[in-house]
Amino acid sequence: MKLAASGAAGRMGKRILALAHALPEVEISGALEAPSSPFLGLDAGETAGIGKLGVPVTSDVDAVLQACDVLVDFSAPVASVAHVQAAAANGKAIVVGTTGFSEDQKKTLHEAGMRTRCLIAPNMSMGVNLLFKIAETVARALGPEYDVEIVEAHHRMKKDAPSGTADKLAQVIAGALNRDLRTAGVYGRQGQVGERKPEEIGIMAVRGGDIVGEHTVMFVTTGERIELIHRAHSRDALAKGAVQAAVWLVSQPNGIYDMQDMLGLK
Repeated sequence: MKLAASGAAGRMGKRILALAHALPEVEISGALEAPSSPFLGLDAGETAGIGKLGVPVTSDVDAVLQACDVLVDFSAPVASVAHVQAAAANGKAIVVGTTGFSEDQKKTLHEAGMRTRCLIAPNMSMGVNLLFKIAETVARALGPEYDVEIVEAHHRMKKDAPSGTADKLAQVIAGALNRDLRTAGVYGRQGQVGERKPEEIGIMAVRGGDIVGEHTVMFVTTGERIELIHRAHSRDALAKGAVQAAVWLVSQPNGIYDMQDMLGLK
């Protein structure tokens, strides 16, 4: 299977290339970066610290897509939307791990992704995707008597808040409790906000240092608290899941998928 990475010189892109290169069934065929990237023209393997691959970093999306079976995309929202549209036009599979999409961008992603094989997930970690399922089950079992609060922490370089993972957790829990997240979601608190409303789902973001990613879901009632916690020790947890998703996706029929589909949790 021929795999290409978008955002190939970024933190996630480098680990995706390294982990994919270690698999005998995967060949690195392309490395994509923005037109302004200082890494253009450099060898993708050397950039990722895995030795020379003979694959140059390029900004030519169509050339990269034509040479691969699947593109793994960790870039930026505008770029990811364009990459999904290009993947659909070229009939290639694409895995998208980018977060921070607007509602209009999500709609465009869905429309383009349906024309090819497209897996979109805010977090590719196996553990986090199991957390989604567990959080949904716990919320449904406990019901409305428990207050729900979500706290996420990431490195200082992360641009979007809350994280896509925290937002997905809130969506899953809201669905289990029959709540509309647009009205129930509370993103941070400050000042005289009054007593907490029973239907609120709090989502709080922490940023600092080099935190890879931490997510805590609290179900709180009088007398007890249940906490579900996931901590990523390195980006390899996400990169490994993304590569596994790519291997799985190439043999699927056209459609939109997520990690829950790959793991058989639906």
